[in-house]
Amino acid sequence: MSAYLFLLMLVLIGVISNNQSVIIASSVLLIIKAIGFGDQLFPTLASKGISWGVTIITIAVLVPIATGDIGFKELWNSIKGPVGIVAFASGMFVAIAAGQGVQLMRVDPVVTTALLAGTIIAVGFMKGIPVGPLVGAGIAALILGGYQVKEKWF
Repeated sequence: MSAYLFLLMLVLIGVISNNQSVIIASSVLLIIKAIGFGDQLFPTLASKGISWGVTIITIAVLVPIATGDIGFKELWNSIKGPVGIVAFASGMFVAIAAGQGVQLMRVDPVVTTALLAGTIIAVGFMKGIPVGPLVGAGIAALILGGYQVKEKWF
């Protein structure tokens, strides 16, 4: 019963904060649980959902390449100046951080709960944007220096 209440609370927070991602995700999970398919679907969603999500995000990011809006010339021009260099380095940093985040979430799933709570508060009450748990977990892993989980990573 507490899972239903928690998911309903998340739907409400999503409505209050005008966050469609939280509304849709919480509602889908609530429906899956209510119609009795949770035992069959939740393990697959838990184990493969992040990979599916990353794939969908990657497809969305690569659309401008597929449409021809971004080519080699635009890529080269984008990294010539200081802003482009910082953006390029930032892209590399968050990709590396996200990789560390995946590892941290695998060895310590409780981290996901804390990330979700922080994300909900920031989105709901501080006009934040939900960028996903991977980058948040990655930043947490980098701040922690991997000391607590490093031996489990390798």
